[in-house]
Amino acid sequence: MADPEAARQDQAAAVPPSVLLLAPLLHLMAAKTLYAAAELRIADLVAAGAHTTDELAERTGTHAPSLRRLLLALTGQGVLTQTGTDRFDLTEIGQPLRTDAPDSVRGVLLMGCGPETSRSWDRLVPSLRTGTPGWDLAHGMSWTEYYARFPDRAAIFNRSQAEHTRDTAPGVLAAADFARFREIVDIGGGDGTLLTHILRAHPTLRGVLFDVQTGLADADATLAAAGVGQRCRVVAGDFFDKVPEGADAYLLKEILHDWDDQQSIAILRSVRAAIPPDGRVLLVERTLPDKAVAGFNETHWYLRDILMLVVTGGRERTANEFQLLLETAGFTLDRISEPIPPFGYRLIEASPT
Repeated sequence: MADPEAARQDQAAAVPPSVLLLAPLLHLMAAKTLYAAAELRIADLVAAGAHTTDELAERTGTHAPSLRRLLLALTGQGVLTQTGTDRFDLTEIGQPLRTDAPDSVRGVLLMGCGPETSRSWDRLVPSLRTGTPGWDLAHGMSWTEYYARFPDRAAIFNRSQAEHTRDTAPGVLAAADFARFREIVDIGGGDGTLLTHILRAHPTLRGVLFDVQTGLADADATLAAAGVGQRCRVVAGDFFDKVPEGADAYLLKEILHDWDDQQSIAILRSVRAAIPPDGRVLLVERTLPDKAVAGFNETHWYLRDILMLVVTGGRERTANEFQLLLETAGFTLDRISEPIPPFGYRLIEASPT
């Protein structure tokens, strides 16, 4: 009997390299159609009872024949199913496109494929030539300045971060022993999604949510909805200047990858100035392998690294590079966890030197 796996591998090996190189173009097109569906709230409207092309076109203010082509493309991706000549229903795969879905990723799509980020990717080659983030070249200002100036766009960014953090939180809770701490400061914690998970799991723990004012826009509502508002202070500030003092744990999830080495050291030095001698700093970051190899995970990590170049001017790092940052800022690296599902982050724990 023929081996199905061997047959699959033989078939894959028969695909010419030229075809393999062009495959990502389809992924780009697919991402753009998902963005359009998110922008037009197609999933919300279908869930609310609009199922035909004309109904959806009327609700979205779009050209019906053109919209039908989008609906067919979404059907081809498994987001919708065509149950009649002109009736479209939402599939299980398409449910997270709903704004109100508990596992919604609409904000991630709006941010990741939206005009601000897309224009930044368009400046990748000039960014490679100059080292200047593509975002700065496209918008004439940094991403932090942009979101401070345009709160409505910052709201989309904040939502995307909350959605992604929601899916990360259970793995972070499993990887870190938060029960040993008295008070934890979530540096750059946005609306508090991660901190609420931690505080709900540890009823005696107190929290401090620290971010710039625009990042904290939805913090009070998030903390109140989780029932932890009485145990958490919300503090606005700049982590390049100073951070709240005296807590025995400082958590930074995906903060350092937004900044270059000197800026990351400055952030860590702010934490070092605030942390007590027996405190701990906890980083939640990806770690790159020391040597690049081909593979799905590696491709993902290195593309994320280019995303940091394009948008923030930051970078993904190896474990050794994180160790050097920590040591330069006055910390000793204590441990690095195994990859945390589902995104492969690691928990990097360090103590004051």
